Amino acid sequence: MKISIITPTFNSSPFIIDNMQSVRRQVYTDWEQIIVDGASTDDTLAKIKTLSLAGTKLVSEPDEGIYDAMNKGIALAEGDVVGFLNSDDFYAHDQVLARIASIMADTSVDACYADLDYVDKCDTQKITRMWRSQPYHDGLFEKGWMPAHPTFYVRRDILNRSGGFDLAFPRQADFELCMRLLAKYRIQARYYEDVWVKMRTGGASNNSVSGVLKGNLEAYRACRKNQLQINVMFIPIKIASRIPQFVAAFLNRQ
Repeated sequence: MKISIITPTFNSSPFIIDNMQSVRRQVYTDWEQIIVDGASTDDTLAKIKTLSLAGTKLVSEPDEGIYDAMNKGIALAEGDVVGFLNSDDFYAHDQVLARIASIMADTSVDACYADLDYVDKCDTQKITRMWRSQPYHDGLFEKGWMPAHPTFYVRRDILNRSGGFDLAFPRQADFELCMRLLAKYRIQARYYEDVWVKMRTGGASNNSVSGVLKGNLEAYRACRKNQLQINVMFIPIKIASRIPQFVAAFLNRQ
């Protein structure tokens, strides 16, 4: 079973080596990493080429943002299962792909996902937020829940049939896609209780008050698009759902 890992980059020089090395440390070796670069102007491409091995695909051209790059990666993917590892993220340990392959060997499973730790951009040993997921059931998206998208791996044929990321949601296309797959198309996903990805803080939808607000308004629109029944408290509930993740990280440091 081949696993396709799609990594969008743009001026990602500081962290792309960590990302690629975490892929290459995996004990499971039937993978390909597809790096879709948005015409970087720093030395991102030079660094990528120093680590490019068989199984690495690289394309560099202007794009319309991270989700457009991910869609390009989907079109290039040849694996049975597809996931996404952003350029400043990295796998938490060397068994991640092996666990994904083991889960997806069950043909009744369409997708799998796990847990994620947000870490300090400069000190990746410092956990700032602990995203702990749960098995999916009806009603979760209406409360603002979503699986940790960087841990979400889905069969390529299902992803292709779904149409990929909707670029009408530039901040929340991952939320909308997961919702479409799980709540609308009702694919069978399995949750695995383990941290698979370390994510450096500073994502586009989380880096400012206005970014958080815009992201949550998009999430609201995504629910309406997919005909989920939500109430006027959706956005406050979604924002509040993150508080336990920060508390857990704080307590973990004590």
